[in-house]
Amino acid sequence: MPKVPFDPTWCPGCGNYAIWASLKKGLVDAGNPAEKTVIFYDVGCSGNMTNFNTYYGFHTLHGRALPTAVGTKLANHGLTVVVVIGDGGCYGEGGTHLINLMRGNHDITVIVHNNHRYSLTTGQTSPTTEKGDKTKSTPEGAIEEPINPIAIALSNHGTFVAREFAPDINRLSSRITQAIKHPGFSLIDTLQPCPVFNPHQSLEWYRERLIKLEDEGHSPDNLNDAWKQAMRIDKLPIGLFYEEVKPAYHEQVTELKDGPLVAKSIETIDLSILLEEFK
Repeated sequence: MPKVPFDPTWCPGCGNYAIWASLKKGLVDAGNPAEKTVIFYDVGCSGNMTNFNTYYGFHTLHGRALPTAVGTKLANHGLTVVVVIGDGGCYGEGGTHLINLMRGNHDITVIVHNNHRYSLTTGQTSPTTEKGDKTKSTPEGAIEEPINPIAIALSNHGTFVAREFAPDINRLSSRITQAIKHPGFSLIDTLQPCPVFNPHQSLEWYRERLIKLEDEGHSPDNLNDAWKQAMRIDKLPIGLFYEEVKPAYHEQVTELKDGPLVAKSIETIDLSILLEEFK
C-alpha cells in the first residue's frame, strides 16, 4: 500500500498509537481484501486515525459512526465493516445506536478507544469517567457513576463482547482479527492510557489492576460467569467475556438473501403496486 502522507498528531504516550498498530495488524491477519474493507471513524482523538490508514473510510458525525456503518453493511454485506470510536461517541452520543446494533446482531466490529475522557476537547468527563474524578467539566469531582460497557453489552444480546488493553498490541491485534471473523456484532472495549488529560489512570495504574480472563478459568460460552466477571470491582478483567454464533441481521432480511443491494439493478424493481396506493 502507498505511504500515508500524514503523521499522527496524538500526544506522546497516547494509547491511540498502540490501537492503530493493532488495528492494522488485526486487519491484515483477518485476511480480508483491503478493497472490500471499510472503516468508519467517529469524532475525537480516535477519529483522527482516518488520516493514517489506507483503507476506505468515512469520518462521521459524533456518535453516528455506528448507524452509518450499519447502512453500508446493509447496502453491501460483502464488505468487512469496522468502527473506530471513542468512549464518549459510543457510550454517550451513540449509546442508543450501540444497543440497537447489538439487538439486531449487525455484522460489524466496533473498537472503542476507552480513555474515560473527552480528550480531544481537553479532558471533560465522559460516560466511563470514574465517580469523583476531577476533570475540566467536573472540577469538584464527577457526581455520576460510570457506566459498565461490558455489562451493557452482555445484557443487550451482544454476540462478541471483549475488553483489551491498548499497549498489549499482540493481544489486541489478535482480538481484532477474531472479532472481524465473528459472524455478527463484535464489541472490543479497549482500555487506553491518556497521560495528558487522565494521568491518574496511568500505565502502571492499569497494570496493577488487570487480570486475564483465561487465567481465571473463564469460558466465553458461559454467560452467567461473563456477567460476574463484568461486575467485578476488585480487578479489571480483559479478554473475551462472551461469544455466541447466531444469524446476523442481514442474513435475516428477505431482500438480501439473493445478494447485496449494490448488485441489484434498480431497473428491475417494480414500483407499480406501490404507486397504485397513491392514486
